Amino acid sequence: MSAAQTGTSAAAAPANGRAYQQRAAAPPVNLANHFLECCKLNRYLTVADGHRFVITEDFARSITIPADAAAMAAIYSRDKLVAQAAILPLGQLAKTLKKRDRNAYERLFSLIEEQALDDRVRDSAHTLLQRGFRESEIKSLEAELNDQLSPARARYRDFLDHVRRMMDGGMTPAAFVEEFKAFTAEVAGKLDFGIYSFCLDRLFGSLRIPEGVKQLLVGELLLFPPLVRRELLTNILVFPGQTEDLKRFVRNTVLAELGRSVAVEIELLEAYRMRRVTLDDLAGTA
Repeated sequence: MSAAQTGTSAAAAPANGRAYQQRAAAPPVNLANHFLECCKLNRYLTVADGHRFVITEDFARSITIPADAAAMAAIYSRDKLVAQAAILPLGQLAKTLKKRDRNAYERLFSLIEEQALDDRVRDSAHTLLQRGFRESEIKSLEAELNDQLSPARARYRDFLDHVRRMMDGGMTPAAFVEEFKAFTAEVAGKLDFGIYSFCLDRLFGSLRIPEGVKQLLVGELLLFPPLVRRELLTNILVFPGQTEDLKRFVRNTVLAELGRSVAVEIELLEAYRMRRVTLDDLAGTA
């Protein structure tokens, strides 16, 4: 059973250098259906219990993930790195099948080639299909993905050092915000969204980060693309133990700077994530 199904961390020591919070195993869910629900809400993919976003490690060789869920992620993931990782276990499974049993997977890869949101995923599907799911091709794609991730992971670890300096009073708020902006610009599209989100969760949830710094960071988040902005601002509102003052600041700032329609979008996503409304309820508000 995969970490994405149970909601546990993908690995005890993930490549980002920090372990995600371990959670007790939950009953398995239909992960493909869960991913479909994320897509209907125009969200980044989350693990089954919704406590974190899916990351590339969730599709590692050592992890078993349902083929239909991997296919959904490869086609519809808003995080292109996750989409590229998701196609790999499908190729690994296809190569183990006898030729006469591969027809279904060949059709699946044709579908991915036609419909995937990410160009690189479509190219990978085409390559694996044309070359018969060879192990050498799968390893080549794995290496290519790792080459994309490694510099961003290193920059992420460097940024964590600046976070610690900020917590210890070794940086001014202005200097830290500039470092945050530089870090964000350098890793955009090169670091799993789930890892970036996890980092911000810890910033906004830490009592050692001054409230004024958090407010400055909220101002930066307002400038992000709408989909990313909605997820990250909602994260602040649903973070366990978040201060009421910061939540009030986020809501008031969003309303003042982005307008009522954006404020309502964030309010609805917050309600959904807190399980106050369902997907059907949200469909009724559309």
